[in-house]
Amino acid sequence: MRIRHELQYAATPAEVYEMRADPAFRARVCEAMDTVRHDIAIDGVDDSLTVTVDMVQHTKGMPSFAKKVVGDETRVIQTERWETVESGHIEVEIPGKPGHIRGTLSLTAEGEGSVYCFDGEAKISIPLIGGKLEGLIEKLFTEGMDTEQRVAAEWLAGVRR
Repeated sequence: MRIRHELQYAATPAEVYEMRADPAFRARVCEAMDTVRHDIAIDGVDDSLTVTVDMVQHTKGMPSFAKKVVGDETRVIQTERWETVESGHIEVEIPGKPGHIRGTLSLTAEGEGSVYCFDGEAKISIPLIGGKLEGLIEKLFTEGMDTEQRVAAEWLAGVRR
């Protein structure tokens, strides 16, 4: 399933990139997403950056067909690899489960702010219910991006004070 999702930021691409490289920002996003637990690893210098967020999330509220696959909690590993401030790749894996999200990330200037964009796909290799699960994963992934945007707006407002 193809996914394209854009977020608007009232900050320059360099400011957004710097925020995304801050482990405290990533921890705040995990807390806003109500993760059970999380571990954040950030590695890189200058424009080359790898961010790995390994988190465990509750599955309460998920449809029963999905809970049968993932259980009461699910572990998600999100890895972003930025080659430059403007572009990178992302992979979201659910260890031990037959699915993933993969795509590209871009961060471009727009007016006095910037646009952060994911363009990629969700793929679940389970006969009969794979398509339903892809739709669910797409919804959860974009909701997570929207949560990140809300946290970022507060974060950036605090940085600029």
